[in-house]
Amino acid sequence: MLILGLVCFLTFFAGLGRGAIGDSDEAFYAEASREMVVSGDWLTPFYNYELRFQKPILYYWLVSIAYKAAGVGEAAARFPSALAGLGLVILTYLVGRRWLDAGTGFFAATVVATSFGYFSIGRLSLPDLPLAFFIAATTWGLIEGIGSPIASATTSVGRRRLWFAFSGLMMGLGLLAKGPVAVALPVAAAAAVWWKERRTTEGDDTASRVPGVVDLLLVGGLALIVAAPWFITMAQHHGLAYMHRFFIGENLERFATDRYNEPRPLWFYVPIVLGGLMPWSPFILLWLPTWRRVFRRERLVTRAEWRAIIWALVPFVFYSASIGKQPRYILPMLPPMALLLARSVIARLPEEAPSTAPRTTRQVALAWCGTLCAVLFLILGLLLHRARPLLFALTPSLALVCTGIITLAAVSVALAAWSRRRWALPVTMAVASIATLLSLQFSVQSAADLEPVQVMARQYASVYQGHEPSATYRVFVRNLVFYTTIKQTDLVQPDEVVEFLRRPERVLCVITKDDLARLAGEHALKTRTLAEVQYFNPAGVRLRTLLWPDPSRDLETVLLVTNQ
Repeated sequence: MLILGLVCFLTFFAGLGRGAIGDSDEAFYAEASREMVVSGDWLTPFYNYELRFQKPILYYWLVSIAYKAAGVGEAAARFPSALAGLGLVILTYLVGRRWLDAGTGFFAATVVATSFGYFSIGRLSLPDLPLAFFIAATTWGLIEGIGSPIASATTSVGRRRLWFAFSGLMMGLGLLAKGPVAVALPVAAAAAVWWKERRTTEGDDTASRVPGVVDLLLVGGLALIVAAPWFITMAQHHGLAYMHRFFIGENLERFATDRYNEPRPLWFYVPIVLGGLMPWSPFILLWLPTWRRVFRRERLVTRAEWRAIIWALVPFVFYSASIGKQPRYILPMLPPMALLLARSVIARLPEEAPSTAPRTTRQVALAWCGTLCAVLFLILGLLLHRARPLLFALTPSLALVCTGIITLAAVSVALAAWSRRRWALPVTMAVASIATLLSLQFSVQSAADLEPVQVMARQYASVYQGHEPSATYRVFVRNLVFYTTIKQTDLVQPDEVVEFLRRPERVLCVITKDDLARLAGEHALKTRTLAEVQYFNPAGVRLRTLLWPDPSRDLETVLLVTNQ
């Protein structure tokens, strides 16, 4: 556990405050929590000094508590998400130890701690990783509850109900973190496990049982005790409009319509899952010969493997069927995927002692998968090296150091892949993953001492006179308010920008140089530039950007202008 704690410190907490709050959903939670602390209203979230009904309250509370303890800042805003990453690692280890063995649990937990999906989301102020933890914990509790034998002994029944109580508490917290999906996914997974395990011979105590009335009341009752008070209080203060907006708009419509997200293809989550498990995803190829043996009836799928498969498939199928797909929705399926991956790798590791005997086919397959991982590391290093022109605040020496670290990681993994030492490849992969992820964190994610939005906020503070209206157009739309603490009007249409800049009183507007030039040419706008910064917008990254970076095309000049 101490080793896992050290790994999690490096992948989730080291440099957590580096990098400005992004101009994305992250800004909603960081700023709304800041406003909660300032206003003292711990019931209703506000963002940009306006009501925010989109999500429940738990993550705002967690970030606000972190602000109270450590002060408002990037690290405090992201701390609950990083803490959830640690929780998922520990949970994966405990599940693996209970269902399989301690070695597999430890390896699977290491995969979770060093995978790109959890590393990237764990360093953002978003509720998705806490939600993934609550869903995973609820799922585990329900599966253990229905899978525990019913014996006459009071202790066995009591232990079974402890699992249900645990799942009820986690379900309630999940409801407060994001909403009904915290109920739907665990219940669907547990029901599927029960259906798979329900058939058994008489007297077999290993089969899953249907939960009794007391069990269901325990789960549902505890979930309601945790979550219902806040929802009821919100309905009393804001009327049923809030309930309709949240449960219908933010859940049903987000799932079944394209109101919030553009429709994406059915296979959308396949590359997302592979990317989320990077750099471990090449080891998924090891499942192919295993399933071939299963289909030939040369191997049986164990009970633990079926549980992990069902656990992973339920969120994958659920979200693949939705219209409004988002990459981070799929996070709950990574822990069981890591368990299955760890089991496949460990089964193919060479014997403890070095041997001159020829490698088996299974060991050769493992070595080639490790080699493919090394190639992926090498590609990452090459892309980072090519992206240097866009990382305008990154010193050349740091860029070379980070590229060198990733290249060394690639070479080390390639050598370890063909080593006859039993744990050489897993250990080297873990170390290489940590080194690579931290190199990306301390270069791409946080290249500057002060990032463009922070520089713009300082320039803004120096010219703000304390009363003039302020607005943003297509840049720093969400995060500028966090750094200025001044309400910003989000201008969406070009006509809104023209109308805003033609107001009789003095106004401030943040806009890109290209957008301003186009609108000024079309509408004869007269403005005065007060400040400017260069900005690389991650939302605009395309494959072309990574392969052929061009600062003149990929970097934007952001202006702070006034109409007087």
